[in-house]
Amino acid sequence: MPACADQELLLGGLLDNELDAANVALVEAHVARCDGCREELERMQALRNLLRANDVRHRAPESLARRIGAMPELRAKGANDNRILRWLGPGAVGALAASLTVATLIQPGANAVLDQEIVSSHVRSLQPGHLTDVETTNQHIVKPWFNGKIDFSPPVPELADQGFPLAGGRLDSINGKTVAAIVYHRRLHTVNLYVWPARDSAERSFVKDGFAVKEWSRNGLRYAAISDIAPAELQQFHKLFEAKSS
Repeated sequence: MPACADQELLLGGLLDNELDAANVALVEAHVARCDGCREELERMQALRNLLRANDVRHRAPESLARRIGAMPELRAKGANDNRILRWLGPGAVGALAASLTVATLIQPGANAVLDQEIVSSHVRSLQPGHLTDVETTNQHIVKPWFNGKIDFSPPVPELADQGFPLAGGRLDSINGKTVAAIVYHRRLHTVNLYVWPARDSAERSFVKDGFAVKEWSRNGLRYAAISDIAPAELQQFHKLFEAKSS
């Protein structure tokens, strides 16, 4: 069964990690229900694995390395150190140093993977049937629902009077860990609050792929709230949640 013509480029982008969180969720959802695209994705992955095998890669012969090492430009007097840089010349050396500096500056931070997983999980939860495992506005149902499913007890305050009604909860996975996801609404918008045990660390606020994210720690738990509401409203949610939880 052939893959859908309008999905072929997206399948390649998914395999190469070139898609943003929203498109990752859309393509993954399509692949889950389309046999042709799923088979094509599996074929592409198998081909990639084959090309990475040691017996398929072409290695340059030793004779080529000896010929390069024998080039007069690389055997200049006093060129025992950094021969290639001397051959390239001062301009190339400066350009190389500048490129290394830029590469260092643009390396993703330690939280980049976690941030992307939070956004991806939020987008996936917005698909039909994925938002809650337990759907209720009653905190006395949501909080005990987590008992026995995770080894910590997240607070589940009622915030309906402040404009953030409780919608339910579910289990999710962030960075390879099972986390509690507490779901609130803000008008027609969804606020996912992820909670997991972690050492206390600094608060963080940022916007990624159009979603506002607020992270904070308290009493050995890490919290990450995400929504497409304005960052100021998510900050308000954070303050209300903390006040009600304490």
